[in-house]
Amino acid sequence: MAEQLSFVPNRSAVLSMDCQTGIVSIYTKNDSNFLERASSILKQARTVGLTVIHVKVGFRPNLPEVSPRNLMLSAVKNHEGHRQLFEGDAGAIHPDVAVEADDIVVVKHRISAFSGTDLEMILRAKDIDTLILFGIATSGAVLATLLEAADKDYRLVVVSDCCADLDEQLHNCLVEKIFRRQAIVITARDLVDVLKSVLPT
Repeated sequence: MAEQLSFVPNRSAVLSMDCQTGIVSIYTKNDSNFLERASSILKQARTVGLTVIHVKVGFRPNLPEVSPRNLMLSAVKNHEGHRQLFEGDAGAIHPDVAVEADDIVVVKHRISAFSGTDLEMILRAKDIDTLILFGIATSGAVLATLLEAADKDYRLVVVSDCCADLDEQLHNCLVEKIFRRQAIVITARDLVDVLKSVLPT
């Protein structure tokens, strides 16, 4: 599959989703190389001129963005420990995949990177039609963003070993069965090799 991939740098973007310090510490505690793989993608993407976009979860004090009808996020709102995951150092993007000068940061209040954010405006303004997705959780941000992006007709790539979930069976099912219906699924190493063949812009 890697042999079929090619990128037009100025029309492609990498979305690193919810790789915030607190979230990473929970979801990747059994995978010590997760951040190294993710960092390698971001580094190579910048080298050849792809847009790098960091998507993070963030809320105002007292989480006025969260409706009590939203079961998942209202559980965060009503639990001090969960709220702390999105505050201060815990809520910051992990330093191993830190924001660099030309990167873009999108703050979201829902699961999908598109819902309620200006992500689509940014992608449209930059005439981007190809998205490389990875992040946490596989069954959360990655799934929701993938499905919405597919409906918006983006060309999609998912980095399988740079997605993480607390439910390994669910992760495997999504990566191997669901994601492949909408995207090219590739490992970090193979993606970096493909990007190395791209002529820098």
